[in-house]
Amino acid sequence: MRRLLKRFVGDECGATAIEYCMIAAGISIVIVTAVNGIGSTLSTKFSDVSTSLK
Repeated sequence: MRRLLKRFVGDECGATAIEYCMIAAGISIVIVTAVNGIGSTLSTKFSDVSTSLK
């Protein structure tokens, strides 16, 4: 039982998976924020071009 508990405490596979998940979540947030900002800027530009063409 002690050996099993010692092996469980020393196992870092789950911690590594959680770290990778946190990195992926952070990158996803940055990508969504960038795409949202670019999308609103492009929308404004297309509206300006549409207005000037009319």
